[in-house]
Amino acid sequence: MKKMIKLFCKPRLPLLRRGLGRGVLSLLLFTAITANAQTKSILLLNGIAHIGNDSIIKNSVIGIKNGKIILAADAAIAKIDKSSYDETIDVTGKHLYPGIIAPYSTLGLSEMEAVRATNDFKEVGAILPNVRSLIAYNTDSKIIPTVRTNGVLMVQVTPRGGMVAGTSSVMMLDGWNWEDAAYKIDDAIHLNWPLMQTHKFLDEDNLYYGPYEKNKDYLKQTNDLKKLFADAKAYNEGDAKKEKNLRFEAMKGLFNGSQNLFIHADNVKEIIEAVNFVKQNGLKRAVIVGGKDSWMVTDLLRENNIAVVVSRVHDLPDHPEDDVDQPFKLPYLLQKAGVLFCISSDGNMEAMETRNLPFMAGTAAAYGLTKEQALKAITLSTAKILGIDKTTGSIEAGKDANLFISTGDVLDMRTSNVEKAYLKGISIDLNNDQKALYEKYKKKYGLK
Repeated sequence: MKKMIKLFCKPRLPLLRRGLGRGVLSLLLFTAITANAQTKSILLLNGIAHIGNDSIIKNSVIGIKNGKIILAADAAIAKIDKSSYDETIDVTGKHLYPGIIAPYSTLGLSEMEAVRATNDFKEVGAILPNVRSLIAYNTDSKIIPTVRTNGVLMVQVTPRGGMVAGTSSVMMLDGWNWEDAAYKIDDAIHLNWPLMQTHKFLDEDNLYYGPYEKNKDYLKQTNDLKKLFADAKAYNEGDAKKEKNLRFEAMKGLFNGSQNLFIHADNVKEIIEAVNFVKQNGLKRAVIVGGKDSWMVTDLLRENNIAVVVSRVHDLPDHPEDDVDQPFKLPYLLQKAGVLFCISSDGNMEAMETRNLPFMAGTAAAYGLTKEQALKAITLSTAKILGIDKTTGSIEAGKDANLFISTGDVLDMRTSNVEKAYLKGISIDLNNDQKALYEKYKKKYGLK
């Protein structure tokens, strides 16, 4: 019995991460534990609603039933029947926001980066499109509650490493297990475009230092990618197969348009090469991740309908000739050029930094964007890039009730204070270990 308990409680199984263990999982989970659906309808009155699509309703009324937003209007105009709702909440003077969505993150896959056993975002090998982050996602991560405290309610859980890192999924930051948390399964495959130039030296932590030098293997690496995609396309366009190729099967969605290809590329030449690669392979949906030099080729990106996930606003310039505030104003430059973009928190201590995503958008607002444009860059624009904008990303009737209430501006770390949050209309717990410690020591030292 003890062995059975250990097996059942084991947080990660390598077999599952490679997408081979669904049957095994169903045997282990004797009783499925699922999240409850919304049972009580809610009416939020008189709040300042930031819709997420560049608009604000200063005196709003938001109606929520069966996990959906059924009303989002001006309270002075809309006809409201309070008796048809189970609960009415007065949010006068408070701000309502759509749930923030964090793209390209390792949240739920990494607990303590310094402890290797807690990191489950990277597999051995270079070409691994069939590796699925979905089933490695840990809903019991201690970091998750600290992230949703700042209004981040959804995340694109993404594998790392190799040339083709694997397949991501969009998860809600609440649920008993990954089945509960899953919002969009296997939404994209992630490709790390080969570097044209690499650093000459590596330190003991495998970080690059020293001068740049030309990547001698660049041509071979790009040719390997071209062959991989050509073979995968031929495989998926062919008739019934005698033997299944798991890698090619995992890439099927890239060619029929049901999946996105996220290409990590920062250098301008690498971005151009990546865009040409997308065109040559007839891929229907593609996104540039990182894109530090993307402001130089906005016409190319816009003409080919390729969006950008700005990897990090709180960063240093990549080139000595760049403006010192180049990373801060990159979102504005993309907005001005008409390129669809969103902001992520990709960087060192990435899982923990996800909580700072709204403040990164706030920095972008200080460097050219309006506050509503900055909010859109972490809500509706992210939803569009991830292909979930029909159901979430803004406070609009017909969409899932993924939203939160803050007493202050959520993009400003001085005033942000998330009081209440909802996922599909269900109120979620905003307590976490850090809040508990804060209250503990505040009481100990008699602080107000």
